Amino acid sequence: MIPREILDKVQLIEIQTGRLVNNLFAGEYHSVFKGHGMEFAEVREYQPGDDVRAIDWNVTARAGGKPFVKVYDEERELTVVLVVDASASGAFGSDARLKGEIAVEISAVLAFSAIKNNDRVGLLIFTDEVEVFVPPKKGKRHVLRVIRELLYHEPRRRRTSIAVAADYLDRVVRRHSVVFLLSDFIDKDYDGALRRLRRRHDLVAVTMQDPRESHLPAVGLIELEDAESGTVTLVDSDHAPTRQAFTERWERQRRQRKRLFRRLDIDEIEIDTTQPYVKPLVRFFEGRIRS
Repeated sequence: MIPREILDKVQLIEIQTGRLVNNLFAGEYHSVFKGHGMEFAEVREYQPGDDVRAIDWNVTARAGGKPFVKVYDEERELTVVLVVDASASGAFGSDARLKGEIAVEISAVLAFSAIKNNDRVGLLIFTDEVEVFVPPKKGKRHVLRVIRELLYHEPRRRRTSIAVAADYLDRVVRRHSVVFLLSDFIDKDYDGALRRLRRRHDLVAVTMQDPRESHLPAVGLIELEDAESGTVTLVDSDHAPTRQAFTERWERQRRQRKRLFRRLDIDEIEIDTTQPYVKPLVRFFEGRIRS
């Protein structure tokens, strides 16, 4: 049985994100993502310049030999897959909310946007292994199940492997999909896996960031613990060169990540966990519409 508090959270998220989807993304969602493949639309009379391979011979025969061709439209039905990092670094937040909590809510916004347009939604939760996979399906009941999985899942492991998640998804989801990868990207050696995934899918990176990960406050001696390895380091935060090195290391990692995304043609939505996530999402949707 699912605990009452989890069901209450699901209902609250449905109310909050439903309002956001209706107010902000109505009419924009499908203009952002391109469909894949073609679907039959109608049959019409042959016109000079039409591809003769499109002739519908059955209809042509019934019309006394006057040629008719099949007309196809771009298939608008999409498959959206949410790939969510559940490693221990997501359980960090210097403000009111943790990175992982915000990732769940953003996932809900994207999922409800998808079903509002009658699209399939799937879920993959990962650490350094794939812990949950929910195959893409349609419907509100299915999306509520996806959100329950996100809220209810207790990660078995602490570390991160984006490569493991990307390679698994590339094997099991063969249909062209829109893949949202929600992570803080505190990982390495995932370039090749993202390249392979990007060949088949429209991949969007949603990067969860907390300002305390880039700037160290001057508060004297402090212990910094790596959430995933458990390693504890004693740091003198009053030492200005130490604070500068801390920031420079973060900036270097950010530049490397952005270069990789540009090289692989992966769009990125940067989320500051101390700020509302609505603006970055809206900027992404508006930028996609203009491009």
